[in-house]
Amino acid sequence: MAIAVKVEGLGKRFLLGQTFENTLSSRVGDLLRGRGLRRNSAPTEEFWALRDVDFEIAEGEAVGIIGGNGAGKSTLLKVLSRITPPTLGRASVRGRLSSLLEVGTGFHPELTGRENVFLNGAILGMRKAEVERKFDEIVAFSGVEKFIDTPVKRYSSGMYVRLAFAVAAHLEPDVLIIDEVLAVGDIDFQKRCLGKMNDVASEGRTVIFVSHNMAAVQKLCSKAIWMKDGRVARLGETGSVIGDYLESSSQPLELDAPRAPGCLYTHEPVEDSKSDAHVTSLQLSDMDGRPLDEAATFSPLRFRMSFTVKRQFRSFSAVLQVNTADGVPLMLTSTTPDQQQPFSVVPGQYTVDCEFDQFPLAAGEYVLGLGLAIPGIEYVWRNDAVCRLHVAPRDVFASGLPPASNRYLVATPHRWSAPQPGEASTKGHVDA
Repeated sequence: MAIAVKVEGLGKRFLLGQTFENTLSSRVGDLLRGRGLRRNSAPTEEFWALRDVDFEIAEGEAVGIIGGNGAGKSTLLKVLSRITPPTLGRASVRGRLSSLLEVGTGFHPELTGRENVFLNGAILGMRKAEVERKFDEIVAFSGVEKFIDTPVKRYSSGMYVRLAFAVAAHLEPDVLIIDEVLAVGDIDFQKRCLGKMNDVASEGRTVIFVSHNMAAVQKLCSKAIWMKDGRVARLGETGSVIGDYLESSSQPLELDAPRAPGCLYTHEPVEDSKSDAHVTSLQLSDMDGRPLDEAATFSPLRFRMSFTVKRQFRSFSAVLQVNTADGVPLMLTSTTPDQQQPFSVVPGQYTVDCEFDQFPLAAGEYVLGLGLAIPGIEYVWRNDAVCRLHVAPRDVFASGLPPASNRYLVATPHRWSAPQPGEASTKGHVDA
């Protein structure tokens, strides 16, 4: 099978404290302002966003790129998209490439949506007739028909990304690169985007997908690349790579862990953090507040999440998500919309409780994801706050077979009705 993307010894260095940018747009801007290519006099420090990156992607493969914030994922995509040049090594892409890395990438704000479709198509190397042939399909998919002749500077971020994705995906690229920007869209649009990317991959074209949504990566991609500290930590089958990534990111429950009983997650606030809010701890207890180091099927449980906020928000939500060890979401609950209890916050420290009268998961190992959000926007702060939850075996049905994750994941209270000895049910019976 032919190679669509080949990366060899790739490295990208940035000089911290330096205002000079090595891009065409920044150079032209500096020259027009009469600044030449001057650098500032501030002290500089080297930062390697990518180092010694090597991998190959075959034609027709869908590959997910995962990793924590600052791992080098977006920098890698910018190098592949020819937005920024590498410092070391090389990255070659075979065929026509289409990328969507930021909201409105390749759009001119003063032009209408219609004009930007043709402009973006021309940038991607499409002929006008080819864009015209796809135009109605692009606009229908984006859902911005009413505003197609409106300058895109008046679009919301959601409208921007819908139209930008529609152009990028429908103009038949050989390689399609999509960053986490899809999180701007609503749930219905995200589903359509994933479906479209799946169609692109099934047509023998290559898809590179960066996301923090492990379920989406698992569903779409056959392979995954885990980036860590600017290097490839693991490349292989998607489920295996996601499992290793979550294992490294989670905080396993160890008896000798230097945390108080019942404390599943702790994070010391960072004074110079740029985040406006972040989770600081998650505690597990029974309904009376007694700490628990593990859960049990059908047991009453209380999860207590603490977090800090640095500025005022009129509407705010806390989110708790339960995933399998390989990243498949099982349950997500939040103060909004589940309980319709959004709350306003001012700078300070807060605590919220999430209680289960009967915890429904079977015995096994799970991963908890913690988040803070503004209602209507998915995960404004992701924080990579994850921790491990162990659910202990409990013979809740007195059958000798406790619900366990190797048999099924969710247990629910239920009853069977059956005939008594010697009785027969004739309902639905037809004599021969």
